Amino acid sequence: MAKRKYYVVWHGRKCGVFDTWPECEAQVKGFAGAVYKAFADRSAAEAAFAVGNPARVKDGEADTKPVQGYAVDASCSSNPGAMEYRGVDLATGKEIFHAGPFPYGTNNIGEFLAIVHALAILRRQDSALPVYCDSQVALLWAKSKKCKTKLPERPDTKLLLELVRRAEAWLAKHNYSNPICKWRTEIWGEIPADFGRK
Repeated sequence: MAKRKYYVVWHGRKCGVFDTWPECEAQVKGFAGAVYKAFADRSAAEAAFAVGNPARVKDGEADTKPVQGYAVDASCSSNPGAMEYRGVDLATGKEIFHAGPFPYGTNNIGEFLAIVHALAILRRQDSALPVYCDSQVALLWAKSKKCKTKLPERPDTKLLLELVRRAEAWLAKHNYSNPICKWRTEIWGEIPADFGRK
């Protein structure tokens, strides 16, 4: 019995993830410059589609604006200061989660927590979609599984730092296949999770 495959079309009559070869073939047959590929499972196909056309990928980052995955961002009144964070579904533009405001935090802490929050939701959904963040520091912290903040522990940071410890513990305990990617603001514009307070 042949194994089931899922098909990603990055460039064709209609783009997306297709469950059968005939559906995919209808988008690419006779279409000049069609770009498509088969995958063994749907989550891998969805993740590949979200990253973008492989013909336009440089150093692991897509030149085309992602259309699937979660975008996360944080907002800080001053840095440090009152902080909140959220995640947005790139496919729908809908807010998936929102936390805060916390009385005293930093933008990088907020973005680190948002990345982990998004990863935890995607893991519960058994989804391999990517998470996008525009903070290089938060990306490094998430990938190293350690928030290297120097924020002092005091009454107005106690809850936030407890969330940081819980996020670090979650990263240490769980494996995930989701790509954590830098949002390329210079090419794609503001990240969709941006609070618009600049």
